[in-house]
Amino acid sequence: MNMNSSTCPFCHLSVPSSELQSHANAHFDDNDADYSSPSASGLHFDGVRGRDNVVLKMDEKISCLVDVQRRGEFYKVERGLMALLRDCLESEAENSRSILTCYVDHFQSLEFKDVGWGCGWRNIQMLSSHLMTQRPEAREAMFGRSGFVPDIPSLQRWLEIAWERGFDAPGAEQFNHAVYGSKKWIGATECAALLRSFGLRVRVVDFGPKKSEELYLSVPGSSVGEKDLVKSNDGRKRKASNTYGPMDRYVSRGVAQTSCNQDAKSCPSLVRVGDAVDNESSGNRVLYGKEKLNEGHQVLMDFVWNYFSHKSTVQFDHKHVLISEKTPLYFQHDGHSRTIVGIQVKHQRSGIPQYNLLVLDPSHRTGALERSLIEKVRWQKHIKRGVHTLKKPQYQLCYVDPGIASEEEMEKLKTIDSVFLEF
Repeated sequence: MNMNSSTCPFCHLSVPSSELQSHANAHFDDNDADYSSPSASGLHFDGVRGRDNVVLKMDEKISCLVDVQRRGEFYKVERGLMALLRDCLESEAENSRSILTCYVDHFQSLEFKDVGWGCGWRNIQMLSSHLMTQRPEAREAMFGRSGFVPDIPSLQRWLEIAWERGFDAPGAEQFNHAVYGSKKWIGATECAALLRSFGLRVRVVDFGPKKSEELYLSVPGSSVGEKDLVKSNDGRKRKASNTYGPMDRYVSRGVAQTSCNQDAKSCPSLVRVGDAVDNESSGNRVLYGKEKLNEGHQVLMDFVWNYFSHKSTVQFDHKHVLISEKTPLYFQHDGHSRTIVGIQVKHQRSGIPQYNLLVLDPSHRTGALERSLIEKVRWQKHIKRGVHTLKKPQYQLCYVDPGIASEEEMEKLKTIDSVFLEF
């Protein structure tokens, strides 16, 4: 090989050193108009072999990916969404208390790019934005120390690398080890595999009826426990005998899914709840009336409340809003996924507390969300989701514990299991 030449880790060809960057980028063309098309070169970063049937070295792949990955584009809110949301929550009635995570950027799905299939990737971007802003150790570990949240094609490459390194082997098999350039749906376990490959301690929690318990596994050594996180319900964790895997695999392969897009009619998770939310905010809706709506789903609400209100929660100079150091929650169910950034409790005249999840939805436009928060007008319909909106039989959450895993722990993190809590 000429001294002025370098070997491309994607196709294993010798190219002039001065052209290596542009050559590598040719294998990484995200085709701005459509994420569904593979690389223009027709060569796939499948993590197996190059053109000359030579096994590519992992460090070469990672190094090249670090060089060619692209920054994920998003609408930057000047004051920050969490600061605006905190102000809105503070302005509400005195009988409420809210807990928010520290910082999150909102990554919206883009028309003609990922509407209908990209919500999982967008939630990974939101969770990553928090980690890279709030946790210096995570920022050093993630995405080759790039200091930014990558775009979807880059995240797809990182997931393929995680699979090749042995993270979530069953999940990799179900995707045939390839996701780059496709519109394949992903879920919480793919989020866990990707982030765990950086040494992050990602935990998965499943919620469902008793009859679904055998579909899930418990996480060895997980920090989740009823004592700390679910105090008022009978949620249990148990090592299941069958190993079908966590919920997002089950629902995505076992039952028909509804596309996650901006049309509320086609996505049950985006039920038009504006009127109901407005009623909630005025204190007119009692969730535990005669029908006892979604009584079992209160288990999920209790989990989220206790998660954010754990010992690491700190209070700033605000009367009704606490700021938690906990990460946002990746919130998955059949048909869609969102990011939970906090939770609110209101005390009704009946004496029964009413909970609202505070969520960021990838299908919402960031600019419209910003305006509603600044003007304090109908922001509730974008952010709040009461227990009556939890109509799915199964849900899945994932979050990130502090710290970076040791080499020994990394091997354990390659198995993506979950804690099961019964509705």
